[in-house]
Amino acid sequence: MARTDRARIGGYLAAAGAAAYGSMKLAQALGANALADRDPLPPELRERLLARDPFFVASHWVLAGGAVVGVLVALATVRPWGATVPRRLLLAVAWALGGFMIARAVGVLGFGFVGDALLLTGVRPPPVEHAALARTLARWDLLLWSPFFLIWGTSWAIAARRLGGSGPARR
Repeated sequence: MARTDRARIGGYLAAAGAAAYGSMKLAQALGANALADRDPLPPELRERLLARDPFFVASHWVLAGGAVVGVLVALATVRPWGATVPRRLLLAVAWALGGFMIARAVGVLGFGFVGDALLLTGVRPPPVEHAALARTLARWDLLLWSPFFLIWGTSWAIAARRLGGSGPARR
C-alpha cells in the first residue's frame, strides 16, 4: 500500500467512528437502549437518561445530526470533493475533534483511562451510595468507551496531519 493511501485511512476511520457513534445516538433517540445503560454519567443524570428525559432525547437527536456532519467532514479530508471546503476549516475541525476525543480517552475530562484506573484501584474512591455502579461503569468505560474515543480521536488527528501536509497527499 502506497504511503499516500495509508495516510487516507485516518479520514475513513474518522468517518466510520462518526457513523458508528451516530448510529448509536440515533437508536437511542428512537427509543432503543443501545448501550445507554453503560454511559458513565453521574447517577442522577443516568436516571434521567434511562427514563428518556426530553433533554436527553433531544441531545441524542443533536448528536446523531452532528455525527452525520462528522462523517461528511471526515470524508472531506480524503475525497476530491473535499477540496471545495476551506482547508483551514477542515484542519481546525479535525484537530479540535481529535484533541477533544484523545483528551476524553486519556482522562483529562474526568472519564477515561486515568479516571477509571484511579477509581478501580481505590485511589479515588467512588461515592459510597453508588460504589458498585461506579465500578461497573468504570470497567465499561475502560474497556469500551475510552479505547473507542482514543481510536476515533487518533483517526481525526491522522486525517488532520495528512490534510496539513503539502503536495500530493491533499489530492
